[in-house]
Amino acid sequence: MLHVAECDVLKMAAAMKQVTMPYSKMAAASNAYMDTTAEDNRYRTSTENQCDSESLCRETPFQTKQDQVRILTLEEATKLENDSDLVSEFKQLKLEREAQKNWDLFYKRNTTNFFKDRHWTTREFEELKACRQFEDQRLNVLEAGCGVGNCLFPLVEEDPRLFIYACDFSPRAIEFVKQNPAYSEETCKAFQCDLTKDDLRNNVAADSVDVATLIFVLSAIHPDNMHHAVKNIYKVLKPGGCVLFRDYGLHDYAMLRFKSGSKLGDNFYVRQDGTRSYFFTKEYLLQLFSAAGYEEVSNEYVFRETVNKKEGLCVPRVFLQKRWTDICLKQILIMFYLLPTMMGKTGIAKNPKYLKLYNHQRALLLLASIRICDP
Repeated sequence: MLHVAECDVLKMAAAMKQVTMPYSKMAAASNAYMDTTAEDNRYRTSTENQCDSESLCRETPFQTKQDQVRILTLEEATKLENDSDLVSEFKQLKLEREAQKNWDLFYKRNTTNFFKDRHWTTREFEELKACRQFEDQRLNVLEAGCGVGNCLFPLVEEDPRLFIYACDFSPRAIEFVKQNPAYSEETCKAFQCDLTKDDLRNNVAADSVDVATLIFVLSAIHPDNMHHAVKNIYKVLKPGGCVLFRDYGLHDYAMLRFKSGSKLGDNFYVRQDGTRSYFFTKEYLLQLFSAAGYEEVSNEYVFRETVNKKEGLCVPRVFLQKRWTDICLKQILIMFYLLPTMMGKTGIAKNPKYLKLYNHQRALLLLASIRICDP
């Protein structure tokens, strides 16, 4: 029988907030640090959407976050409405078969020079300090879709106490990661993996990852296969572990630039190099992750303007930024607040992951000298 004093309940709530929700304030931390993405680089010399960039800089915030999708102009809406012709089924099947080949060719052409290092993620990952129960505790991070290490190596440099599992679809990208002078098996393990087919547990222990990142990765996967990827990641997350997601949002400028004949399906397009991109809505992601067992922590559109003062160019960028946990935090609160008899009635105690998390949290609370008595 578990007995908890009223004052201890408050302490437990504070401890749980620290342990299970490390990203609750992540959005605020990231506002000033978002990098210019590679997609931004592609538009810098365009003559479309020219405007008075000086007035834009004065009137438009660098980045805002909203719950609603960006409203299209009449011209943009007409363009999307008229773009109804789909790529042939034969070509779509060919693109799926050659997806890995196309990404390998992408990295062969661009090597390590295409994407900028994502130093803003180090600001995001400062929130991971809330996960630590001890100052020297090592946290396990999974970077799904690591590319050539533009997120991986800034993270290792910022916090050497992280151990990062880094995987990518492209074998060539993984080779670039391993050839980087900053790569060390003491802090990283890089391996090739198709998230939709290969079991992550072949390289990462089940229930061992504190935080997984999906940063501009899921959009490259066919929508029919995305659920395999998120379920795969779920298998290696610790109870209460988090997924940090950032990717292209509906009505992003990249979506509007696709020419006729590039559409594969709803919000799904192919680039000239054969790589593909999906543009997400909040509702789609909620359904996708919820079906895999995740609980949503936050969910928002990120609006920003990419401005080139020299060219007088401004383009609207739309991303989706979300945080997920692999268990329902409300149910965990029930485990601590309600009597054991009530816990039994909810059925929570019958779930192995909830029981594992309960025992883990209880041990942490004991270490924090919070009084829990078992008669």
